[in-house]
Amino acid sequence: MIKTLTKHGNSYALVIEKPILELLHASPETSFEIITDGQCLVLTPIRESVDETKFQNALDMVHKRFGRAMKRLAE
Repeated sequence: MIKTLTKHGNSYALVIEKPILELLHASPETSFEIITDGQCLVLTPIRESVDETKFQNALDMVHKRFGRAMKRLAE
């Protein structure tokens, strides 16, 4: 697939079509890491790891159940 840049304000944008986003399991809200060696450009979708999500969910549950007690202990 050959793409051209599109003028976007004072910058240029590369439009990624919906089928490509679906193939990458990405959405317009997905952040991308951009790497270049000066000749090639590589875009990689950044995905939240499963372990990080599990940890955050557990932390939220502990905060919800024991938040007041933890605050009192901290004082």
